Amino acid sequence: MRYDVLIIGGGVTGCAIARQLARWKLSVALLEAREDVAMGASRANSAIVHAGYDAQSGTLMAAMNVRGNALYDSWCRELEVPLQRIGSLVIAFDEADEKELKNLYERGVRNGVPGLEIVDGARARELEPSLSDKVTAALWAPTGAITCPYQLTVACFENARANGVEFYMDTPVTAIEAQEDGVRVLSGGRSFQARYLVNAAGLYADDVARMVGDTSFAIHGRKGEYMLLDRSAKCVSRVIFQTPSAMGKGVLVSPTVDGNVFAGPTAVDVEDREDTEVSQAGVNVLRTLSIKSVPGLNLRSVITSFAGVRSQPSTGDFILEPSAVFPRMIHAAGICSPGLTSAPAIAEFIAGLLRQAGLELVEKEDYNPHRPAIRRFAEMNMQERAAAIAENPLYGRIICRCETITEAEIVEAVHRGARSVDAVKRRTRAGMGRCQGGFCSPRVMDILSRETGMDMTELTKFGGQSKLLVGKLKEVR
Repeated sequence: MRYDVLIIGGGVTGCAIARQLARWKLSVALLEAREDVAMGASRANSAIVHAGYDAQSGTLMAAMNVRGNALYDSWCRELEVPLQRIGSLVIAFDEADEKELKNLYERGVRNGVPGLEIVDGARARELEPSLSDKVTAALWAPTGAITCPYQLTVACFENARANGVEFYMDTPVTAIEAQEDGVRVLSGGRSFQARYLVNAAGLYADDVARMVGDTSFAIHGRKGEYMLLDRSAKCVSRVIFQTPSAMGKGVLVSPTVDGNVFAGPTAVDVEDREDTEVSQAGVNVLRTLSIKSVPGLNLRSVITSFAGVRSQPSTGDFILEPSAVFPRMIHAAGICSPGLTSAPAIAEFIAGLLRQAGLELVEKEDYNPHRPAIRRFAEMNMQERAAAIAENPLYGRIICRCETITEAEIVEAVHRGARSVDAVKRRTRAGMGRCQGGFCSPRVMDILSRETGMDMTELTKFGGQSKLLVGKLKEVR
């Protein structure tokens, strides 16, 4: 199997690059170690489209953030991914915080962020009435937005695949062999060859680099814990940040595109890059700091807590460059926050680096940038629901009561490639409501088994060994 470009990593960065490269007459493939895309930081982050005032001026982070923010409208429109330009507020409680707001404002202006404004406490509460009365000032960024990170990743994957990119799941890279005219990538007993290789391996990008002898950077994990509240607890309409620290942008309170509200993340450096456990200490921090921003936040309405681990590069900036050791490997590494915002811009930038490296980019005449989303029964009016059921009776059977997800939506998700309960969840929201899958999970499993032909004992929650059933009770006594 020989390609023009191989991409390692199926997070939002890798899938955005795949979508970008699908515009040209190239043979492209993406290798993902897990059973689905969006299995790492792309499934557990703040879902914020950052305005771009936080990144240090002159860095790749700053440039990719501002450019990425500007691209989001077209990308989300073409991919039918939700995007809400609700704006963001960085709030101050004292003179020291206000000084930091001024620094952020000046940096944002240098970075080219439009519409920034420092407002007093009264104006901040006009913009967001739920704010604490102790807020003295705020930085208002009207271009701040919210989206859904895993929906965007899945949409990029589906659009890239429809335009000819090949995807290989459950394909961890075990070795890379540099060749004179390209590269050979090994995964177990399988071998892939390509002219160029893009390293978008997230938390493991440094491991991939070392496979060709490149030790120029290291990645360490930084865990962020979150609390998600039920829709009934929604009390904010803007993204609310506290002033940032050396560990990140701080604990924020924000609505989601699905009508919930969340608090998070914490910021704890971890040795184990797979450590997604939520700690009591982390929950305590979230409770204290979220209430400081929004005193009326109803923390009794928490329906789940979760954590994600983001990639922190030793360089302090995104690593977007050819490897000095092996120039046919292009790094898209160290993509921490604002990585989600930056993904479309990073995809453009990596395509430019490949062109500079000698890859000819000839546009396809039949490239289609549009990807239709799964039709959501919950978002239809009564006439649309009646028409949908008349066309497909499976729309008449509700599987997930909390989110009003129908059998038709789940069947389509499976036909688009979902092979686990969590893969269905990311595509349809089945299991994301108040009961967190307590009602619908067995029904989702039944549909998965029926549509894929897999035995119920083969089904998993998120791939690997996360099996949900081991057999009938009488067989396992």
